[in-house]
Amino acid sequence: MPHFLFAYHGGKMLKTEPETESEIARWQGWFDNISAAIVDPGNPIGESRTVSDTGIVDDGGPNPVSGYSIVMADNIDAAVAMARDCPIIGNGSVEVAEIHEFTM
Repeated sequence: MPHFLFAYHGGKMLKTEPETESEIARWQGWFDNISAAIVDPGNPIGESRTVSDTGIVDDGGPNPVSGYSIVMADNIDAAVAMARDCPIIGNGSVEVAEIHEFTM
């Protein structure tokens, strides 16, 4: 079964303990709903820099990745259907891309 990368963009900074607990519960609920498809639940991502032939951009550039997960799905449409209920929607977005296995 194909694997798909969920690259999370955006989100919000949590300022209080109750806010943090509520957000963790939302994510846990979503992960519970898609648990059979999860390959790697991933993690949030901290500071990033974009490296290209024109130089290095701090803060990940115009649309930095804020986290990731890897899931299994029959096809990209099924993966997108899972991503539609992601808790980041509303404060950010989910980029869905198929991972092509490559052996070196």
